[in-house]
Amino acid sequence: MNFAIFLFVLPFCGLTLAQKSNDAIVVEKITERQTCYPDMCEILKEFGAMTEKMRAMETRLKESETRLKDSETQILELKNQDFGAMTEKMRAMETRLKDSETRLTESETRLTECETQILELRNKERTKVAFSAAIGGESRAIGPFTTDKTLIYKREITNIGSAYSTFSGIFTAPIAGVYYFTFSYHAGGNNLVHLNLYKNNQVLVTAFDHQTVYDNADNGGNAVFVQLQQGDQVFVRLVANTHIWGNDALSTFSGCLVVE
Repeated sequence: MNFAIFLFVLPFCGLTLAQKSNDAIVVEKITERQTCYPDMCEILKEFGAMTEKMRAMETRLKESETRLKDSETQILELKNQDFGAMTEKMRAMETRLKDSETRLTESETRLTECETQILELRNKERTKVAFSAAIGGESRAIGPFTTDKTLIYKREITNIGSAYSTFSGIFTAPIAGVYYFTFSYHAGGNNLVHLNLYKNNQVLVTAFDHQTVYDNADNGGNAVFVQLQQGDQVFVRLVANTHIWGNDALSTFSGCLVVE
C-alpha cells in the first residue's frame, strides 16, 4: 500500500524538482542580463549616440544631394537661357554685319561710279580739241605750183589739244568723234582758185573760184562735219596751177571736236 502511494507521488515530486531547476536557470539568466560592466555600458551608449548621428548625417546628406541636383538643374536651365539669348544676339549681330557689308558694297559701287564719271569728265577736259591758224607772214600770193601742195598755216591762233601742226599743216584726230572743219581763202580775181579739204586720201569738200578779169579779189571757203577715228588726218591742199593770197589774217583753217 505504501509502495503504491509512493509511486503515485513520485511524478509530482519530479515535476516540482524540475520546476525549481528551471526557475533557477531563469533567475540566473535574469541576473546575467542585469549584470553590466561600466565600460561596456558606456561604449554601448556611445555607439547608440553615434548611430543616431550617422542616421541624421545620412538624412542631411540626402537632403544636400537633392538640393545640389536642384541647383545643377537650375544652373543648366540658366545656361540654356543664356545660350539662347546669346544665340539671338549673335544672329542679330550677323544680320547687322550683313547689312553693313551690303551698304559698304553699295557705297564702293557708287564711289567707283563717281570716280569713273570724274575720270570721264577729266578725259573730256583733256580731249578738248579746237584750233585756228592762218597762212601767216606778210601779204603774198601762195602758188601757183606745178603739183598739188598741202597748205601750211603757220600762224597759230589757237590750238587746244595740240592736234594741229604748224610744221606740216595737218590736223591729227587725238580721239574718235565728230569734228567740224572750216577753211577760207582770199585770192586775186585774175587767177584760178581751187582748194580741197582732205580726210586722209579722201576729198571731203572743195572751194573753187574761176579766173575773171572783171574783179580784183575773191573770198570764199567751205565747211563740213565729219566722223573721224583716232589718228585720222585732215588738211587743205592747193590744186596745181591755182593760187591763194595769205597773211596773218587772210586764208585760215579751223576745226574742233563736237561730239565724242
